[in-house]
Amino acid sequence: MASAETEAEAPRLSELLDGGWKLFEEVESTAEPTGSNPIQVKVKRGMKQLEEALSMVEQLNLFSRNEELDEVATADLKYLLLPALLAALTLKQVNAAQRLDHVQKARRHFMDFLHRCKDYSISSFHMPGDSESVETTPTETEPDSTVSAPRPQQPDFIAMATQRQAKIERFKQRKEAEAKLAELRTAVEGGSADDEVVREFYLLQARRWINIAIEEIDSIDQEMQILKRMDVLKQTPAQPPHSRRPPMKPFILTKDAVQAKVFGAGYPSLATMTVDDWYDQHRRKGCLPDQGIPQSSADVDAEEREREEKERREEVDDEEALQKARDWDNWKDTHRRGYGNRKNMG
Repeated sequence: MASAETEAEAPRLSELLDGGWKLFEEVESTAEPTGSNPIQVKVKRGMKQLEEALSMVEQLNLFSRNEELDEVATADLKYLLLPALLAALTLKQVNAAQRLDHVQKARRHFMDFLHRCKDYSISSFHMPGDSESVETTPTETEPDSTVSAPRPQQPDFIAMATQRQAKIERFKQRKEAEAKLAELRTAVEGGSADDEVVREFYLLQARRWINIAIEEIDSIDQEMQILKRMDVLKQTPAQPPHSRRPPMKPFILTKDAVQAKVFGAGYPSLATMTVDDWYDQHRRKGCLPDQGIPQSSADVDAEEREREEKERREEVDDEEALQKARDWDNWKDTHRRGYGNRKNMG
């Protein structure tokens, strides 16, 4: 549906689209970092050309929801790709402070592209949810709906499997479209292709970008959630952590009392304790590993008294025990071994 006014403006519009498209392919295929100044200059130039071309398309009313795909002129089909190319270049911007604005703008362009393709029935697909309902965005495999259902608490494994299968199918379609486009590109860019080949070329491009747009919107929705949470965390003042118990007062373990005095004099704010003092304190409480269950103070005192009494007896000779030992030695001197044993005599 191209009028005389459209034909007059077509060369200029075509130059803008071709220039922006070429810049996008250069940015997409370069090995240079995306954040480098030369690449960002190309991104800005490409966005400017595509935005101007998109504005001209809207002013000329090249596309209408009341017409069928067969009614669109072959020369005008390539302008369907303008929002998708503009969205892809918008995502190439690396300004971290404006990242949320960039991804939201890119999402709107992708959605405009998908709505236009949906109106013309270029491909069979399901529209992603609105950006306002990112938390409960329906998947591509769910029916079209403007009302988002609440996300279930338990994971829906059937929906996850269906979504995974849909992604695999889109990937296969994208690879097939790219292989077919590689065959047609030379003829179309060289100007030797007829109207039917050119039309097939741009419809394949549109179907390829439909799959790209759906995948990019899914990634954008996840990134938007992260960016919004980061903004909330930046605006929330940091609160000091609450300690459940007071910190333990430090102390120094020393080998002897001399070191305890030295450290105590050097560090009067720290409690000092020798190793022997620490051991005696824990032994009295029955907390040492070899003491088993802690005992009462009365039991500990009784054991200590019994042990002291035994040591005292060993130190002082027992006269009765000594006398018995001497008598036994004397008896063995005058009586041979076995004396008095007459039980076995014949």
